[in-house]
Amino acid sequence: MHDSKNKKCILFCRVSSRDQEITGYSLDSQKKLLTDYAKKQGFKISKTFSITETASKCTERKTYNEALKYVEKENVDCMVCEKIDRLTRNPKDAGVISDLVMGSNNREVHFVKENFILSKDTKSHDCFIWDMKVAVAHFYTNNLSEEVNKGTVEKAEQGWFPSKSPLGYVTTGEKGHKTHIIDNEKAPLVKKMFELYSSGLYTLAQLTKKINKMGLRNSGGGKVTKSRVHVYLQDLFYVGEFIWKEKKYSGKHEPLISKDLYNKVQEKLGRPTQDCGQYKKHLPVFKTMIRCEECGGTVAWTIQKGHWYGHCNHFKKCNQKKYIRQEKVEEQIFEQIKNIAPKNEKVLEWLNRAIKSTHKDSKEDIVGRRTSLNKQFEILDKRLEAMYLDKLDKKISTDFYKKKSGEFTKDKENILDELSKLEKENTAYYEAGYAIHVLASKAEQIYYSQKATAEDKRLLLSYIFSNHTLNSGKIASNYAPAFEFLAKWMPMVNKNFEPMKISLNNRKAETSASACSVWLRGRDSNPRPID
Repeated sequence: MHDSKNKKCILFCRVSSRDQEITGYSLDSQKKLLTDYAKKQGFKISKTFSITETASKCTERKTYNEALKYVEKENVDCMVCEKIDRLTRNPKDAGVISDLVMGSNNREVHFVKENFILSKDTKSHDCFIWDMKVAVAHFYTNNLSEEVNKGTVEKAEQGWFPSKSPLGYVTTGEKGHKTHIIDNEKAPLVKKMFELYSSGLYTLAQLTKKINKMGLRNSGGGKVTKSRVHVYLQDLFYVGEFIWKEKKYSGKHEPLISKDLYNKVQEKLGRPTQDCGQYKKHLPVFKTMIRCEECGGTVAWTIQKGHWYGHCNHFKKCNQKKYIRQEKVEEQIFEQIKNIAPKNEKVLEWLNRAIKSTHKDSKEDIVGRRTSLNKQFEILDKRLEAMYLDKLDKKISTDFYKKKSGEFTKDKENILDELSKLEKENTAYYEAGYAIHVLASKAEQIYYSQKATAEDKRLLLSYIFSNHTLNSGKIASNYAPAFEFLAKWMPMVNKNFEPMKISLNNRKAETSASACSVWLRGRDSNPRPID
């Protein structure tokens, strides 16, 4: 290993949210922290790579790849980052970082706030922490996207379509409060399109030609295509309803046509007209989730005597002819889930303690951000009080006081909202990590619960697996990234909780934390009994 004073290093800074930028966790503060650390270690800083919260995914990926290429090309000994989730949040990138480190005897990655160094000599416990933090970060970001989906469902429940409105409507309002109103220019032509088709005198091709001649244009100013006309004629939005996440909602927007006219059009299209195209269907649990290993085609499902059977749809004329019953698929899948599940409650308790220990580092960030927000709140309070006294002394006008006090009060409300989010964030990251292990241990119980619907089961399996393939009645599954981590570590963790024999006194060791000494930092993997 080179002397630290001769090591070349790069600094890698990333701010992932606007909130971090505002509350003092900017790129500049990160760079100062990493620079001070590098100087203290005696490193020579070759270059700094920074990713801002406003960077697009493309720009972010480009900067990230440039940093890794620079490390290899310039034979850089060390990368210095604030925390693990600043450098990587998915197993694929974590694998690239690991390969970069393991491919050189001298290369290291230093995570300053976590006091953690990844190198070729990293101990097994630290490797476990590295893999777990990457998995938890990936699971956490998925949960954030799920929260966004919850927001769109909430908007749909309130009667507002959470996406772009179809032709004939325009979207208005600020972000988070957007509504859809009738476009006075295009709406009459869209309505005419429905009336013309309901007459039965036009084919779709003829109708498309007719409405384009009448002057109907899409949002980009181009002519409307036949395929789009077909979509518009089936859209429930025009009668004041809409479909979101496979569920029908009654919208608060103004209908453009009557339900009678809509139903006439559906009759001409050859679609059912009950309840304006009511959305009904049977949903097998494994629909579109399994592919044929031989031809890559999606496994189709049919129901016979109350049981679902899957079979290859022969996408490329393969030889898979065997049908498989849903229950047989479930048996094979849950055998794979058992491989990643904590063996018992004691294993789960130990994992809980391990995750809590890795969570301590993020608390420092939470405290810092909370302190910053509280200071801002106090400043606003003092400004409001001073302004009120100025108003009483007639130093400022009443109108000016009302305007500024309204602005300050709104700022205070925003700060209170951010403080509330911080309290949730304080536990959300830890809870996400613990949830991975609990989900693996309780998956079978959740799946076979009487309350579990087909959608619930599909959602559960989508968390755990990324895909499945079928070959001659055998199911092969790939774990989702967060659970790949469990597939690697849980067999070893479970094994360390099995009763062991101590050769010196031939007594069985109890299944306790001591049985996991291989994972405990600073302890021998085979400690001798103390007299």
